[in-house]
Amino acid sequence: MRVKASISYDGSYFKGFQKQKSTKQTITSEIESTLRSVGIHDSIRGSGRTDAGVHATGQVIDFEVPEFWRDLKKLKIALNRKLKYISFKHLCFVDDDFHSRFSAKRRVYRYVFKTSQPSVFEQNYIAYFPKFNREQLQLALKAFEGEHDFSNFIKTGSITHTNVRKIYRAYYKYHKGYHLIYFEANGFLRSQVRMMVAFAMQVAMEKKSLLELEEQLILQKRHSTKLAPPEGLYLARIIY
Repeated sequence: MRVKASISYDGSYFKGFQKQKSTKQTITSEIESTLRSVGIHDSIRGSGRTDAGVHATGQVIDFEVPEFWRDLKKLKIALNRKLKYISFKHLCFVDDDFHSRFSAKRRVYRYVFKTSQPSVFEQNYIAYFPKFNREQLQLALKAFEGEHDFSNFIKTGSITHTNVRKIYRAYYKYHKGYHLIYFEANGFLRSQVRMMVAFAMQVAMEKKSLLELEEQLILQKRHSTKLAPPEGLYLARIIY
């Protein structure tokens, strides 16, 4: 029986979502270890990978469960009792052909920052940028919308079938002292969101121009490879 699960996690305690040979301190390793403790020995599949320090409020995973775990409410309680910094929010049975990554139609990331230094209680969850021009930020984000080859917005060393992605929406919001950037796309490359945020903020702080952003986007010239701090980034929602 295949189960789809929506989970959230505090990425500041992990080296990223993906399994690594050098450490067991990853989201996947922690979840699979906990699943084994309740008699589930399948490997999990995630909708996407997040970097070290990046959080999730709506990550989706799927895995096979044995017949004795038909009561998913009890399974959720059992897993959450054992897990720390990771929480199972919702579980449901799905068809065998469901795949968290390949069945996903859209993914939404949220980036949160302040223009004042975050408190000691916020510093792992909120990024910091100095004062900026909101109109310029909106224009920079708008430039990312549409289908583009994001080869200049991917971390070096990444291997992909194609670097073309379609961004449906990219926009900025302000809410009660917090600045929020949202990206909704059919998929994202490794560190793409952090690189887009970094470039957009450089435009908003008048360190880069919209023309330079456009030149990098059309693969004419690469002006920046900076990454925004990971602590402000959240995988917010997966749309199927």
